[in-house]
Amino acid sequence: MRRLKPFWSQHDRVWATDFKKDTQILEQSEAVHWLPYQPPRDVIRMIANLPATFRILWIEKPDVVISTGASVAVNFAFAAWLLGIRIVYVESISRSQELSISGRLVYPIADEFYVQWPDLCQKYPKAVFKGYAA
Repeated sequence: MRRLKPFWSQHDRVWATDFKKDTQILEQSEAVHWLPYQPPRDVIRMIANLPATFRILWIEKPDVVISTGASVAVNFAFAAWLLGIRIVYVESISRSQELSISGRLVYPIADEFYVQWPDLCQKYPKAVFKGYAA
């Protein structure tokens, strides 16, 4: 998400994430909603975070939800989809052969789905390559 700063810094935004060392810097200059940590593949925590996810979307009324995946990404993507909010998903650069679990779950409902390796576009026709040129 940091590499997308030239884009998102030009728009009104609100962050929703869990509190950890690499996200606490957001507190200094951004509007943030903190959610309890949601480990990958933890369905119980995902369900527990859903009411807060819907509450945040209801309060903030975003035009679009942009996510780089993992943790609460799936919650927000499905809640946004149910509420008719556009979803933009950016798959991790580490996913060069297959989509992440989050990516595979969000792919069918995302309005825009970006990958960082061109070969993934062959497996996932809706995906758009936006990685760095070699």
